[in-house]
Amino acid sequence: GTVSKWGEWVKSKPLVINGVESRWRILGKYDLVSTNDDGTIGLIDCKVSDSQRDSGQFYSPQLEAYAYALENPDKGKPFPVSTMGLLVWKLAGITETLDGKHGFGVTQHYLHVTRDQAQFKSLISDLIDVIEGDLPAAGPDCDTCNYLTKRLALESD
Repeated sequence: GTVSKWGEWVKSKPLVINGVESRWRILGKYDLVSTNDDGTIGLIDCKVSDSQRDSGQFYSPQLEAYAYALENPDKGKPFPVSTMGLLVWKLAGITETLDGKHGFGVTQHYLHVTRDQAQFKSLISDLIDVIEGDLPAAGPDCDTCNYLTKRLALESD
């Protein structure tokens, strides 16, 4: 494909979880979209990093969220996403130019990310369950309660 869009916001229709429309939507800003000859699009997320977590599996939920929003837009025409991937830049060293200025070099590589819509829907369903679920019981074993108690004590000192 050919890169045709970059840095645009996407917003989805309400997420459908277990066949039920929720009040939640995806809102995000992708890095690059490529347009393919068959009318589908490819999503490319750019990373500047030297981390072991720069893997397709780690970033798959982020890319699936963008894909969901593009395929299920709040408004406008849906765009089928056929490919996803990461474009990763890693620092390759600092250089000095002939005129005495400094810069840095990078290496880059592309990592294909395999689509896993079922995993994304399961993850987003679990997230919504946590957000909308019951609050944990207060008490000495509640980390949130202990944090708030300690914070209030520090603020009053």
